[in-house]
Amino acid sequence: MKIRRFIGKDMRDALNQVKKELGGDAVIMSNKKTSEGIEIVAAYDQANPEPVNVPSFQIPKKAQAEKGSNANYRQVQSTHQTATKSQQVASEGKSVPSLSEIIGDSGPDSLRELLEKQNADSTQTSNDNSFTNRPVKSTNEEVASSSAINDIRNELNSLRNVLQFQVSGLIKQERQRANPLHGYLTSRLTEMGISHHIANEIVSYTPEDADERQSWLFLLKLLANRIQTTGNAILAEKGVVALVGPTGTGKTTTIAKLAARAAQKYGAEHVAMVTIDSYRIAAYEQLATYGKIIGCNVKKAQNAEELSDILYQLRNKRLVLIDTAGFGQRDSRLIKQLDTLNQHSCANIKKYVVIQANAQYKVLEHTLDAFKAIDLQGCILTKLDESYSLGEALSVAIEHKLAVSYLTDGQRVPEDIKVADAKFLISAAAKLYKKYGLIHTAKSEQKHPAMAI
Repeated sequence: MKIRRFIGKDMRDALNQVKKELGGDAVIMSNKKTSEGIEIVAAYDQANPEPVNVPSFQIPKKAQAEKGSNANYRQVQSTHQTATKSQQVASEGKSVPSLSEIIGDSGPDSLRELLEKQNADSTQTSNDNSFTNRPVKSTNEEVASSSAINDIRNELNSLRNVLQFQVSGLIKQERQRANPLHGYLTSRLTEMGISHHIANEIVSYTPEDADERQSWLFLLKLLANRIQTTGNAILAEKGVVALVGPTGTGKTTTIAKLAARAAQKYGAEHVAMVTIDSYRIAAYEQLATYGKIIGCNVKKAQNAEELSDILYQLRNKRLVLIDTAGFGQRDSRLIKQLDTLNQHSCANIKKYVVIQANAQYKVLEHTLDAFKAIDLQGCILTKLDESYSLGEALSVAIEHKLAVSYLTDGQRVPEDIKVADAKFLISAAAKLYKKYGLIHTAKSEQKHPAMAI
């Protein structure tokens, strides 16, 4: 066995020299770093002196770094001692020791096997890294894809809304073009506060041969026929009546007005008032003041049991009026209060909702939705003197098929209350529209008469 020393600028260059000079079966004796680069000491069998051209292998950089620092390439004590030992073994007729036998390792003993093992390890490491990174990559791709789908869905919804608006506008224009009078009357009704649904419905009954004024009067009569009224039912009938409604609608004042009218008609000894409002400060004191002026009894109930006892005590009264606490439409205590009106009570309580005539359409709609759990005998419209439009309140009453019982238009007790009348309501709504809704009577136009002309 002969030993040769190879010096290269790096490990790859030195190994390529070993392969070209000694072949793939050469045994690496030692390797170390020098000032010139990497020095490799390799041994080969003398019986095989001819160099073998082995195709060059691509050794990964990672493998080269590991190879330079691997303990499998430990140096022997000295090159001379190793060569002497190899010659002795050869002279005794024994086989040439491999790299594993020299360094005491069970690894590959040839250059070719060593390179193949390193290539296999490098490939496995690359596969492991790719397998490890694959779920993260797939997760990121799924998130990006989901976000893109949501963006597309939102954009499609926006386009659909725009298209629906355009199509509805085209349909409306086509109807107005086909029948301009119907379009004009519908516009006037909606400006008066009547809902689009009711306006379109009653305009369809307009006579074809009628002019604009005749058609307008005809529509007002149709609206009056759609409004239901109860007459003077509360004062005319005996029993127990409770007024419910949101806060600030004027329930306490309305009860005082009704009690005063009943006292004038039947006598104060036949009328009583009860409050179950334990939330508002001085609620009982306010009602007690009215009762002292009118001359009727006033009671206070804290819960359903007390209310039942008080109603039993007042069973001989002709009219008992119950004042309830005012809650917002979304207040959970409202439903609890409504339940107490029917539970634990021996009397049949008639319930009327008090709503403001100057409230918005949506507010009125949600108010009646909040009280749909109870059986309402009718409604009382308050604050007509503060209203600039009555169409919204009338539309809600018509759509919910709720009868209008009384109207209040001031704070005076008992003067500012009257029995509801359908013709009066429509006439008042038309007057308010003519005064505040028409273009030529609007305040901004009155400042510039030339614009109205």
